Parts: sequence; C-alpha cells; structure tokens
Amino acid sequence: MPEEDSAPESLELGRLVASNLGVASATESITPILSAAGCYRRRDEAIRTVIPEYGEGWKSKLVRGRGSAYTLFTIVVESPEGERKSARLGLHAYLGVLSAMNLKQRTRQMIEYYHADRLNYAVAGTPNRLEYDLGFFVKSGDGAADIKPIAHLYKRQVYQIAEWLGVPEEIRLRMPTMDTYSLPQSQEEFYFSVPLYNMDLCLFGKDHGIPPAEVGSAADLRPDEVERVYSAIDARRRATEYLHQPPLLVRSVGNSVSEQSRG
Repeated sequence: MPEEDSAPESLELGRLVASNLGVASATESITPILSAAGCYRRRDEAIRTVIPEYGEGWKSKLVRGRGSAYTLFTIVVESPEGERKSARLGLHAYLGVLSAMNLKQRTRQMIEYYHADRLNYAVAGTPNRLEYDLGFFVKSGDGAADIKPIAHLYKRQVYQIAEWLGVPEEIRLRMPTMDTYSLPQSQEEFYFSVPLYNMDLCLFGKDHGIPPAEVGSAADLRPDEVERVYSAIDARRRATEYLHQPPLLVRSVGNSVSEQSRG
C-alpha cells in the first residue's frame, strides 16, 4: 500500500517477500485517500509553523532529540534544491505533524480489514517485543490486528525466524525504517535511543533486574548509558500505556465475551 512519500524499494521488497513465501498479494496506492483526508496538507501546515518556506517539492522527517531529560523532536526538511535545515518542534507543531502522519497507518489498516472481511480472514499484526512493549505503533492503525504472533519476540529473534523461513537476505539485512516520511528515517533515530540489537539486551536486562554494568558489557555501552536506556524504557511505558488499553465503558456489560473472559 504505497503512497507518495513511500520509498520506491519498499514496494519491490514487499512483492519480493510475498512471492518468496508464496503469498498472494495486491497493490493499492493510498495516496488518493490520504490526499482527500488532508494528510499532506495538514502535515505541511504544521511544519510551516516553524519553517514558513516549506512547501511543494520539499521533503521532511521527524528526529527524536538526545541528551535531554525530556523528549524533544526536531523536524528536518530538504528543499527541492537539496538544501537541508532543521527546527525544534513545539508541542502543537509536533502533534500536528504526528497526527497527520498517523493517517497513513490507519488508512492501511482500513484497507487490510477490507480485504480480511472480503476473504473472511483474520488480520495479523507485526509488532515485535520492542515495538509492542514500548508503544511503537499507532492505535487503531498498525496496532489494530486480530492476532500479533511475534509480539513476545525480541528483534533479533524475529531476524532468526526470518532466516529460518527463507526470507531473502536483502530484506533481512536492510535497516528497519519508518517509510512514513519523505526523507529516509530509521526506527532508531525516530524512537529507539540505541541500535535495535542493543535495545534488545537493555530491555531484557531491565525486565530481569540485570545490573547496568553487566548489560553494558554485553551491549558495548557504558553503565550510565544503560541506566539512561532503563529510564527511557520506564518513560515510554508510562507515556504509551493508553495504547494498550481497550475502550472504556461507562458501565460493565457482563454479557459480552470479552467481559466474561476478563472477569
């Protein structure tokens, strides 16, 4: 489901993995839906609050700041002539950009459920343990699924399974990207503060009470760097707890299957 900001190779890699695994696939551009919903217009309006000249032909991405006790985001833009500049985003500008971009994940999930309903299938979600635990997904977007079969697996375990399944090497060796913004953007620079394999070790260490010095030795990080990652894990879990919550009810409905299973 490409759109105008998608990297060209993403579509080809998607087709490659589908054909390699013998999975039927369909290609649907979601650009018309996003344009009609004002996705690109709303994004541009938010960016122009800090970079007024941003407009047609420009590219952009969000980058998470480092070295601060607070989470700060910067917008990086590139003009049609290739000139780059950046600006710190205030809360309203950041939320304006993010909410516009979240339309992409929610539109894709809408199309997925269309095909699931048409074929009488269930929808499988793809978050791994890092993404699911730390809230790296869009609620009612890529976070919506009927089954999430790899949510308990660390990133390196996902790669091991991919190798066992015979997923082509060019896909397994490619750096995980957002493929949401028009400028190339890794998951690390947007959400995770250290490389993904190191994040695996830090998350395992945090959950199992392993001292930062011991984790740092395995992850090639200083103990103080591991401590900062531990603190970041706590902060992400607090900030994204709502993503895991079901809809709230004014009054319990005891006849529902979900209520009975919880009660």
